[in-house]
Amino acid sequence: MNVEALLTREQSVSEMIERLIRAANTSFDAALYRFNSQQLADALDEATARGVRIRLVLDQGRYEESQATRQLLSKDRFPFRLSHGRDGEGSKMHHKFALLDDAVLLTGSYNWTRGSDEQNYENLLVLREPAVIKTYRREFEALWKDAQPV
Repeated sequence: MNVEALLTREQSVSEMIERLIRAANTSFDAALYRFNSQQLADALDEATARGVRIRLVLDQGRYEESQATRQLLSKDRFPFRLSHGRDGEGSKMHHKFALLDDAVLLTGSYNWTRGSDEQNYENLLVLREPAVIKTYRREFEALWKDAQPV
C-alpha cells in the first residue's frame, strides 16, 4: 500500500497539503469538520484559477460557530455545502478527508486550521490506493448530494 504518514510534531502538514493542492489537475473534493486556514483557502483559489473543480462539505454547526470560516468562504471562492451527522441537527459531519484527482486521498485527525498546524498534535495519511479512494469517493458523493447548498 502506498501510504505516507505526516505528524504535526515533525512537520507542517498544511505545507504538504498546499503542495498537493498545487499538483492537482482536475478535481479537489473534501469533507472537513473545521476549515479556517487562509493558507489552504488561497491554495484552493489558485487551483480554481487553473481550472481545478473544488467542492467542500463542511460541518454546519462548526460553520455557524466560526466567524473565521464564514468570512473565509464569504467571497464565493468555490462551491461548498453544509451537513450534519447521521442524527441531523446536533450531530457532526466529523470527516476530515480530501480527494485529489481521484488519485490521492488525505485523511486523519488534521483539521484545516492554523491551530492544528501550530498548536495541536495531529496526523494526516496520504494514500494512493485506488480501492480505498473509491470508498471515500462514494462517501463524498453521498455527502455532497445530501448536504445543503449555502
